[in-house]
Amino acid sequence: MKAKTAKETLAITTKLVLPNDTNTLGNLFGGELLAWMDVISSISAHRHCKRVVVTAAVNNVSFQQPIKEASIVTLEAKVSRAFTSSMEIFVDVFVEDNVTGEKVKSNEAIYTFVAVDQNGGPIAVPELIPETDLEKQRFEGALRRKQLGLILAGKMKPNDAGELKKLFMGE
Repeated sequence: MKAKTAKETLAITTKLVLPNDTNTLGNLFGGELLAWMDVISSISAHRHCKRVVVTAAVNNVSFQQPIKEASIVTLEAKVSRAFTSSMEIFVDVFVEDNVTGEKVKSNEAIYTFVAVDQNGGPIAVPELIPETDLEKQRFEGALRRKQLGLILAGKMKPNDAGELKKLFMGE
């Protein structure tokens, strides 16, 4: 399997927030944004492994600011790290100023997808090679986030989480 760069996994989509997408305050429903992020993340994961992928987890979502009706929203997703059969995908959400065209980051999320075979069982995915400083930062953080998730799920003992121990114990 040939390793891929994060750039090769980039998926971008642009949406217009319509009245049907908003709550009574005129802001985009959080659930609608989650659905948009899930779709764009799945495309990024698929581009990485060229296999059927399924959502395994929504690891983190940050609703930093509301997104108003009529906003132009751009979502950018890239694989931040690939493990054995899973991939962590980082989604950045930008709102475009309708006058200047400037894009301001409004939200972000981290999803985990698993590549599956025709029977729904997990299959191996290619390695990811980070290139930019941000990609390297997200790549390194992905292992710590995975270890923390495994500990919280009771699937890993804290003493076995080497990357987390380094972070907290200075090892």
